Amino acid sequence: MRNSFKGAASAAPFVPNLLDQLPNAVIIFDGKTKHLFYANPAAESALDLSRKSIVGYLLSELFADNPALNSMIEEVGSSATAAQRQEMILHVFPNTIHYDAVPAHVVIALLEDPDLILMEWFPLDQQLRSERDERVTQQVEANKQLMRNLAHEIKNPLGGIRGAAQLLEFELPEKGLREYTQVIIKESDRLQTLVDRLLAPHRRAHTTELINVHESLERVRSLVLAEFPSGLRIIRNYDTSLPDIIGDKEQLIQAILNIAHNAAQALSEEIRRGTAVIEFRTRVARSVTIAKQRYKLALDLHVIDNGPGIPDEIRDRIFFPLVSGREGGSGLGLTLAQTFVQQHQGFIACESQPGKTDFHIQIPYRKQELSA
Repeated sequence: MRNSFKGAASAAPFVPNLLDQLPNAVIIFDGKTKHLFYANPAAESALDLSRKSIVGYLLSELFADNPALNSMIEEVGSSATAAQRQEMILHVFPNTIHYDAVPAHVVIALLEDPDLILMEWFPLDQQLRSERDERVTQQVEANKQLMRNLAHEIKNPLGGIRGAAQLLEFELPEKGLREYTQVIIKESDRLQTLVDRLLAPHRRAHTTELINVHESLERVRSLVLAEFPSGLRIIRNYDTSLPDIIGDKEQLIQAILNIAHNAAQALSEEIRRGTAVIEFRTRVARSVTIAKQRYKLALDLHVIDNGPGIPDEIRDRIFFPLVSGREGGSGLGLTLAQTFVQQHQGFIACESQPGKTDFHIQIPYRKQELSA
């Protein structure tokens, strides 16, 4: 039974304080009963559990019944070897929609007390993901620069085309011919709106203030539910202890709204059936690296939906300008979301499969925020 394990207090002196500083996830458990009593901050983040609540969990409750992991523990526990390391799939403690199957490098080792066993793990895809995110960011930045240049090149002649069409309309002898000049004017206006949206993030000054991210999420939630009042649930999965973050409140709201609105539109079939779910999840991430810079703490925000997933053919390009998986979509919502998040020194990524699409945002806390 959880929180009923009595060995935690007596074993606490054996837990080195240095484990709290490690970037890899570490837990310590009783080798006989498999009850846990310690997790370092990296493990808290990986398991989505606080150190206090983890006391009393069984190892099998966190990682299911894993024969490879059990074999390692038996070998170390029998003193056949002091430590074992192996690559395996860890089925990590389930979240509110799906649990994660994480390819990981796992280390099992005995401590000075032979009844205590240490487990350390880190995802094998962590480095690959970091390299992929950096590569995608560079590609998107190049595309955005190209689109800004094209927007400026288009804007001036576009105004001339519209003006010429208006002048021509006054000169036409028959009113019926004005239908054609109206087509030119309306299409010019549509392109002008598109150009303005492409240039919008770079026109407005980036302002900063202390932001309560949950107030921003509540505003987004009310806006989305106002447009989709039935058939859609938006679940709040908040860590209310998060400190405020310094940033541009309107930009942050717009970034989250673009993601959540896209999700709601993708859930049209689920909304019709009344099974559509979007989850807003907030946590704190520790020891994160963003754009090759390491931060002690970061806001960890997920927008998760149970929709059909992003089509394979555009999955790697969803943050590129003018790429949309929806008929009639502008393809700018996610581009703007990424721009706004990057202006906060953060990153945004997406993992998608049928039944679960997870947009993941991390924005680092800076020293002045933590001391505020």
